[in-house]
Amino acid sequence: MKDEGSSPQAYAIGVDVGGTKIHAGIVNGQGDVLHSVNLPTLAGQRSVPDRIAEAIEALMAGAPRPEGGYPIEGIGIGTAGQVDHSDGSIRFASDILPGYTGAPLKRIIEERFGLPVYVDNDVNVLVLTEKTLGTGRGAGHMLCIALGTGVGGAVFADGKLVHGAWGGAGELGHLSVDFNGLPCVCGGVGCLEQYASGTGIAKRMQAKLHSLGIEPVYPVDSRETLSRWQSGDPVAAEVMDETFAALGAAITSLVHTLNPEVVVIGGGVAEAGEPFLERVREETAKRCMKSFMDSVRIVQAHQGNFSGMIGAALQVFEPVKKLDP
Repeated sequence: MKDEGSSPQAYAIGVDVGGTKIHAGIVNGQGDVLHSVNLPTLAGQRSVPDRIAEAIEALMAGAPRPEGGYPIEGIGIGTAGQVDHSDGSIRFASDILPGYTGAPLKRIIEERFGLPVYVDNDVNVLVLTEKTLGTGRGAGHMLCIALGTGVGGAVFADGKLVHGAWGGAGELGHLSVDFNGLPCVCGGVGCLEQYASGTGIAKRMQAKLHSLGIEPVYPVDSRETLSRWQSGDPVAAEVMDETFAALGAAITSLVHTLNPEVVVIGGGVAEAGEPFLERVREETAKRCMKSFMDSVRIVQAHQGNFSGMIGAALQVFEPVKKLDP
């Protein structure tokens, strides 16, 4: 948190929307958080746009009131699901957020609060946090890969987020790393998500144990698999070897295609830290042209509960920055 006694400047409201919680905060252009709240999303019980509005109202009601107040320039929202960047609506959301698909989120929140509203995918806004506070500071070309329940991604090129035709660019989890590979929920086969997400790691570990006639007394999740790998368990090592090979193949293809300066890897799976990242670097180096590999850094994402919320707020300042000479 930043000291309230700072000099007057512009602020934005940032909202991070997940399947379980909604975080909202007042943030300045340097990523300092002045005040924050969080509410349960209550997905399936309440309208998600209504809960977002309630989080913003709770934030504004509870914020300290320095002399002159906080001049709020707008509201930025980073949300799970696919965002249509042309109008800030939710093009598609999974069953984690029932009833959210098709919601005209930007219009709803603008009408409710009378402020400019910017909406983007949650991994896209994390790129803004990385370039402001994290390991991507100063980079004009960056990839962000989030290894969680699924695999999310974002592409930052020539100093701007790449959104594609309607906002769907950066679905890096559905880059195929094996055209004869495992079927994916997206309808494809061999997607990175099947090998590098927490869900994919856990499923493959359980299948491997079952094939060996080993039935654990409790389901082995990705966290347990990673712990076993770090302890030298040979079964977990086989599973993780596949994970690292898949990540190496995917990152190599992306580096050859986009020539980034930095690849940022975050999410719960990457919390295994430097041993995990070192294996990713090794597998990437096996496949990547030396001229590309020599000029790219593969690093861990900036950590912190506020990362998504900060990135969401920083969207508000991006249009201003694009006009700067």
